[in-house]
Amino acid sequence: MSNGPRRSLRIGADVGGTFTDVVVLDGQGNLSTQKVPSTPPHFEEAVTRAIEAWLGSTGTSGARVREVAHGTTVATNAVLERRGAKTALVTTKGFRDVLELRRIRVPVLYDWFFRKPRELVERYLRFEVEERILADGAVQVALRESELWNLKKRLEQEAVQSVAVCFLHAYAYPEHEMMAGRFLRRHLPHLTVSLSSEILPERNEYERTATSVVNAYVRPVMGGYLRALRGNLRRMKIEAPLLIMQSAGGLTPEEDAALRPVFALESGPAAGVLAAATTASRMRLSNVITFDMGGTTAKASMIEEGTLGYHSEYEVGASLSTGSRLMGGGGELIRAPSLDIAEVGAGGGSIAYLDRAGGLHVGPRSAGAVPGPACYGRGGREPTVTDANVVLGYVRPGPLANGEVHVDPGTARRAIRDRIAGPLGIGLLEAAEGIHRIANTRIMKALREVSTERGRDPREFVLMAFGGAGPIHAAGLAEELAVQRVMVPALPGLFSALGLLYSDVERHGVRSCLLSIETLRPRDIEKLRETLERDMLAWFRRGRYPAERVQLTCSVDMRFRGQTSEIKVPLPAGPLTPRDVDTLRQTFEDEHQRLYGHRSAAGHTVEVLAVRLVGKAVQDRTEGVHQPLELQGATAPSRTAYFGRRWGAIDTPVVTRTSLREVAQGPLLIDEYDSTVVVPPGTRVWLDDLQNVVMEGAASTHELG
Repeated sequence: MSNGPRRSLRIGADVGGTFTDVVVLDGQGNLSTQKVPSTPPHFEEAVTRAIEAWLGSTGTSGARVREVAHGTTVATNAVLERRGAKTALVTTKGFRDVLELRRIRVPVLYDWFFRKPRELVERYLRFEVEERILADGAVQVALRESELWNLKKRLEQEAVQSVAVCFLHAYAYPEHEMMAGRFLRRHLPHLTVSLSSEILPERNEYERTATSVVNAYVRPVMGGYLRALRGNLRRMKIEAPLLIMQSAGGLTPEEDAALRPVFALESGPAAGVLAAATTASRMRLSNVITFDMGGTTAKASMIEEGTLGYHSEYEVGASLSTGSRLMGGGGELIRAPSLDIAEVGAGGGSIAYLDRAGGLHVGPRSAGAVPGPACYGRGGREPTVTDANVVLGYVRPGPLANGEVHVDPGTARRAIRDRIAGPLGIGLLEAAEGIHRIANTRIMKALREVSTERGRDPREFVLMAFGGAGPIHAAGLAEELAVQRVMVPALPGLFSALGLLYSDVERHGVRSCLLSIETLRPRDIEKLRETLERDMLAWFRRGRYPAERVQLTCSVDMRFRGQTSEIKVPLPAGPLTPRDVDTLRQTFEDEHQRLYGHRSAAGHTVEVLAVRLVGKAVQDRTEGVHQPLELQGATAPSRTAYFGRRWGAIDTPVVTRTSLREVAQGPLLIDEYDSTVVVPPGTRVWLDDLQNVVMEGAASTHELG
């Protein structure tokens, strides 16, 4: 690599709950990798360590790096672990408890013991001020400077670190919020200030308040993380742009991620979906269900007719994190654009345990990177899904990835025997199989949420599995879901890191409105779109992205009058006509029929609630990955693997991806750099032209689904 152009290297760094993955791609498509255990709570240390190790091993100068793309869970972890900043909320008098009242939604309808999550801002830190702007923009009560001086004193007394300001109707009339923001930033410069009119200029008081509060809560954490990472990069002579993956799938400069971290809360899962979309496009696959199983969670998403699914809101911290409006209330609501991803706490590090009645459970608690699964020999004592897969023979013993972790079957067996098999009075394999199957059951919640619960038939889709644990569980899940074909791309354990290199800088904008489709004039929407486009192109120009490279895509949020949820409908490019307005209504009603199984009565008013714009600075991506990563070290020609009671323990052939030259029949284990593809008995498997492992026709008698 060192003989190439001076600034030819692009780095993708993905931080996971167990491992941190770094991939380096040069202009000729040559790929190098570095995988190290994550280092919570200082996750930037693992990124630094991985990049330093690669630079040192190759003798490469950091000055040759031209871009660092990064996916991080720092903001998400701050919310989940309640490790954010001490945050205050400043709001209009009478709206102090919006954050606590939430919406009347619960994740389980008849759960009498359900408790709402504790608010990120306690009540004594929610401050009211005397101000009010009405829905038509009229100032009913002016914001007085004396109110702000009193607010300053109270914020200082409480030693607040960050503040969210959310005034009534500020999404349309932000003057009072801007006045408060200028005052606080001038007189309390040590505070980070998040204005709802800057974070989320949309109607709906709770959603706007909740999102602004989350932004304020994680902003000092994210800012500190990015400053530390930038300092470490400079120490390695890397001055290249640091771009952060957003929840919606595009990259954003580090400065924007520090100001609006709420838009990067789900950055890790998004990168994997983008990599899947790129692979599907190269394979000319239009319908794909993605399945990403890492160390902490399992994620599912859908690519339909070549198009990624998006949501305008989602929840973090619920048992099933998803953008579905059919579920909710169990986590922190985020009203921000995101890829349509369902996530459950079922990863390789998810801990298996017995409740007081002797029932076996898996997750959502995870062993994480420290101490990790018992088999890693890093101090873990509790059995995990990875330990079960080691006992079942799916995971090869010995060094994993770069040798950072050594898999010890003995410690895995002891953990399961002592904590699960012994107390239940069952055999070791039976206990491991139970852990594996319960994990699959939890994962199926996410897979069904993005498919059958959306009115889609999984038989019309290909299941693309990746993540370190995804290829192990994919075949059993595909059978349960009735998917006919499974695809495991090259570099499955590094797939999300690779997805960072497939991404472009992207920005999302929104303007609220309330327009009836029956009386809507095309110009009403065009004026909102023009305002969004003007602001969007100005932002890209400031970042030195030329306008001719920026692709703009517009959509509108629509609902039947009286509904509380909406559906996003694409807006055609160019000047709108009355016929386009009619098409919008028809498209909305068709999607409503598909999602919910019915249309409203004839003549029921349809409303447009918001206009959304996505800008993407498309870059030349001339380089591509030319080769799969070879398995390092020798592997045994066979391994005993357990495939359920019908098949029992079978001496199973072990091959590598590159040695799979022709169609083979399961049982088979395909050992990878940091994963294993498990091919059950009765399943055909082959390698396609792009080095993807393809499985088809799992036997109906396979029991590990």
